[in-house]
Amino acid sequence: MDIDLSPKLAQKVYGGAGGSYHAWCPNDLPMLKQGNIGAGKLFLEKNGVALPRYSDSAKVAYVLQGNGVAGIVLPEKEEKVLAIKTGDAIALPFGVVTWWYNKEDTELQILFLGDTQTAHKPGSFTDFFLTGSNGIFTGFSMEFVCRAWDVDESTAKALVGNQKDNGIIKVDANAKMPEPNKDHRNGMALNCLDAPLDVDIKGGGRVVVLNTKNLPLVGEVGLGADLVRLDGNAMCSPGFSCDSALQVTYIVRGSGRAQIVGVDGKRVLETTVKAGNLFIVPRFFVVSKISDNDGLEWFSIITTPNPIFTHMAGRTSVWKALSPEVLQASFNVTPEVEKTFRSKRMNSEIFFAPSK
Repeated sequence: MDIDLSPKLAQKVYGGAGGSYHAWCPNDLPMLKQGNIGAGKLFLEKNGVALPRYSDSAKVAYVLQGNGVAGIVLPEKEEKVLAIKTGDAIALPFGVVTWWYNKEDTELQILFLGDTQTAHKPGSFTDFFLTGSNGIFTGFSMEFVCRAWDVDESTAKALVGNQKDNGIIKVDANAKMPEPNKDHRNGMALNCLDAPLDVDIKGGGRVVVLNTKNLPLVGEVGLGADLVRLDGNAMCSPGFSCDSALQVTYIVRGSGRAQIVGVDGKRVLETTVKAGNLFIVPRFFVVSKISDNDGLEWFSIITTPNPIFTHMAGRTSVWKALSPEVLQASFNVTPEVEKTFRSKRMNSEIFFAPSK
């Protein structure tokens, strides 16, 4: 595969006093287009509001920083108003209308990763805004607007034309916005920092996996996701998705090194990764990471709601399942070397702490 897999940073698309929206461009990260994956980040300042919109893609949202409020309207359902905080993952199926609000001093940052197979532009999200200077109804004639909303022309002109900004606005500090309903979080959001750990290796790392069991809506989105926190100088076992899924990885914090190996044992990527980077692992390619001193944390989506991984090192690796005779012949080594190889990593799986 002759394609650039190197990690990239998001670029600003639009913004104003209330915040900004950034996205990764398929021209800079070709695997987005090839894999039909979209990726973007929303930044909201205090009193910033991301205006109501719907998208041409199903997504998973992950709150990178801050606390805020999310409004979500599923098709033909009532509005859900959720309090959101750092570590929240939210599944956003096709057809949902969303808005986002930050009333805190700390900037609210939200990552969006999703499937663009049905998008207008492969590898990119296209949002359709309900209001604002680029809102849907700015394109209809006044006759159509008046008939649709059953209002007179002066009212229609005010509704369509008064909001001069687009995408993101800043409201007055005294503006009254909807209050979150704690019951609305049920089934809509999962906090990956508070959720039970699926893997917890002392000195190695921890994993929380999002799937149809703990966040049923990911089934409608068609994506799985996980949050991985790797301790300082620990290693994540080489592994691959054995159900033909792509892995889309965003580095939340920390730094480290990553290697990806593809067809014919060719190393297709060897790089340093840091907070803000996004990179994609092609189908069946094997990836491994080693964190720097301060550790490494990443959030990934996998293009199937219940992903299955095969690991190439550790207690649960495929090596431990293969018979000794097959390993000895395959490696062309003596029984003693095969026995030594098999005896290693008997108590370690997925994450390996640094040698003492």
